[in-house]
Amino acid sequence: MFGALVALIMITAIPYGTVEPWWKAAFVCAVFATCIVAIIESLMSGETRIEGGSILLPMLALSALAFVQTISAGSSDIWNAISADPFQTRFFALQLFALTAFLALLYRYAGTERQIRVLVYTIIGVAIASAVFGILRHTTQQQTGFVLPLLKQNQGYGQFINKNHFAYLMEMAFGLGLGMLLGGGKRDRVVIHVALLLPIWIGLVLANSRGGILAMLAQVVVAALLLLSFQSSSVARSAALKVVLIVVLVAGVLVGTFWVGGDRLATNFEAATNEFNADASRARVSRNEIWRASVKMFAAHPILGVGLGGYWTGITAYHDASGLMTPQEAHNDYLELLSSAGLIGFAIGVWFVVAVVRKIRANRIEGAMRLGAVIGLAGVAAHSLVDFGLHIMVNAVVFLTLIMIATKTGPRIRRI
Repeated sequence: MFGALVALIMITAIPYGTVEPWWKAAFVCAVFATCIVAIIESLMSGETRIEGGSILLPMLALSALAFVQTISAGSSDIWNAISADPFQTRFFALQLFALTAFLALLYRYAGTERQIRVLVYTIIGVAIASAVFGILRHTTQQQTGFVLPLLKQNQGYGQFINKNHFAYLMEMAFGLGLGMLLGGGKRDRVVIHVALLLPIWIGLVLANSRGGILAMLAQVVVAALLLLSFQSSSVARSAALKVVLIVVLVAGVLVGTFWVGGDRLATNFEAATNEFNADASRARVSRNEIWRASVKMFAAHPILGVGLGGYWTGITAYHDASGLMTPQEAHNDYLELLSSAGLIGFAIGVWFVVAVVRKIRANRIEGAMRLGAVIGLAGVAAHSLVDFGLHIMVNAVVFLTLIMIATKTGPRIRRI
């Protein structure tokens, strides 16, 4: 069972990160097939206890809310439902339920330190393979199709259609690697961890994702704060030393990043102001315009939203533009949850975050792998302010795996 879950993580990363509907459907079917085997195994072994109930419950609640949004009110006509796109909302509910089942299976079958270590190195290995593939694309691709037929030259990175989705995977793996490097214990493994981090960092920089770079810097700050919190001397706890260490770490990473990224990355950051200014063209697809339209949509549907998965349809009534380009996502996962699921869905999201944070605090980040998982989660939390990478299945799967690693109470992972 554990081997099946590891294989699922690896396979999900291959077809563009599992972004197309039929690949998502294949993932859902694979998870449910694994659940059937898990039920049989549980009945045979007599072990039916499921850990992580406080984290699984809000996910189930959000799935239930999505299903409610698809129910037609007062008519057999499906378009009388709350959701602006009932089919997509029901598909979202199915995907979220499958992800919830995947997390439950991880809690059930990743019960030892060795198994969690396998998960950590699986994620890092997938990220390294994606980064190397991305670097090869970046340097050699000349036409559409590079192993995968939909990969276009100068579009996306690695096996991903969107470079920002690639950055999400790199951030989570970078956080894990950084945690292993800072809290790995044995000095002879430092070189190994640096070697593992190097292609991930290079891939993240060359992907030219502004959100990814900023999330990485946020991870360095979080890592410094967490590491200093473990020190016992009064000098290490001084605010001045913390500030100096954080400045040095961020400056070092920043200088190295722009040195590797070069003019291409600098130009990309210079263009960032256009994303937050009012767009003079009638297309109006800057983040500022999309966020403004999303707020209007939330104001019109404050309680239950326009349907989880129905954002792309609902936003057309509030996006004052030519219609040449219609936003498919809010480019802010928090704002999209608020506008798609309303205050009720947002409250469920807060419930989920609080449950995760409480479990992490209860575990006190006992070891290197948990430290790395928390750093990886911090990167996702920062990047989700400006992007929607968790909509991609492999990123959601890795994200939930990090949550399991950070909150699992069974194995005692080596202390820092």
